[in-house]
Amino acid sequence: MFTIATWNINSVRLRAGLVTRLLSEEAPDILCLQECKSPVEKIPAQLFHDAGYRWMVARGQRGYNGVAILSRLPISDAGDRDYARLGHARHVAARLENGVTIHNLYVPAGGDIPDREVNLKFGQKLDFLTEMRDAFHADRPSRSILVGDLNIAPREDDVWSHKALLKVVSHTPVEVEHLLAAQDAGHWVDITRQDIPEGPLFSWWSYRNRDWDASDRGRRLDHIWASADIAAAGHASRVLRPVRGWEQPSDHVPVVAAFDLDV
Repeated sequence: MFTIATWNINSVRLRAGLVTRLLSEEAPDILCLQECKSPVEKIPAQLFHDAGYRWMVARGQRGYNGVAILSRLPISDAGDRDYARLGHARHVAARLENGVTIHNLYVPAGGDIPDREVNLKFGQKLDFLTEMRDAFHADRPSRSILVGDLNIAPREDDVWSHKALLKVVSHTPVEVEHLLAAQDAGHWVDITRQDIPEGPLFSWWSYRNRDWDASDRGRRLDHIWASADIAAAGHASRVLRPVRGWEQPSDHVPVVAAFDLDV
């Protein structure tokens, strides 16, 4: 069995101490980070190596985007894809020795206005998801796990108020349609909801709300999917809500799952 966690860290250098705390307290075998906001050479890899995570595969940018996979299991670089040709560091893949490929994705947030005619960023988000769909149609994933900040809360109980957020970017019907089309194209299984099928479930709370815990106006933007051939091996999903209360936290919290697969 191995465990995998995904976390939008919102600056890996600023929050390196939170990363090492998570590695110490939760000890996932693999941690996938998004929004690292750092060139690869500036990621504090030695700090994570000293914590037992000897392998890292990453793609970075100065001040924006960036994805990294930290592992205490041997992994090799399995490439990346520039979805929608944005020139952004938003995808990286790594392969375990058992042949399982891990895809770490950071889907564009999409700006504030859910209309591609007046908001370039929203159009880029939809194009990114469309290229994901087409890629999965062309090459159906097998023995694969996809994780990351997908920046969409697809279900009504993935947001604090379905009615209030229908016209808010991250929960609009067109975004949900695009995300589910990509999921269906790859026959991906939502492991978190496979394990926790009912009830509100959030992984993000805005910085704008001072008392985020009491108001609980959250959204589930962070996901763990598995290809259909290994989905039955996924279990023990958790959303680490208390991490949002750590000092100088990210606005996202880690999402964790375990897989009963030989490593």
